[in-house]
Amino acid sequence: MERTFLAIKPDGVQRGLVGEIIRRFETKGFTLVGLKFLQPTKELAESHYAVHKERPFFPGLVEFITSGPIVAMVWEGDGVIASARKMIGATKPLESEPGTIRGDLGINVGRNIIHGSDAPETAQNEIALWFKSEELVSWQPQMTPWLHE
Repeated sequence: MERTFLAIKPDGVQRGLVGEIIRRFETKGFTLVGLKFLQPTKELAESHYAVHKERPFFPGLVEFITSGPIVAMVWEGDGVIASARKMIGATKPLESEPGTIRGDLGINVGRNIIHGSDAPETAQNEIALWFKSEELVSWQPQMTPWLHE
């Protein structure tokens, strides 16, 4: 099964959207295998956004993600990376389709509620950055046979 990393950003936590976002992924049929509530350190944030280090918006990204608590998650399922990206919507909420998390709940690009890994390699790196292997739980929900062939 494929795994992805998702993080509900400080704006999503502050707005009380954690339950709504988790519900959407559970309803879709994905399995939650890791969950943390934490306030990221500057070092963790800089590592997470290292790919953007040379871009002018990098300091703002780091400042925002460390401005309050986040919910870090690992989800598992067939095609979970691509599906999660579709469920999340475009980076800019105004360009996100209705029905997506950002389309329904987002305000602007600086407050876009959620992060999701964009590729298998990214997911693997982000999961390793945010979670120790012993913090992830492999399990099979009773609904799994009803979702997969």
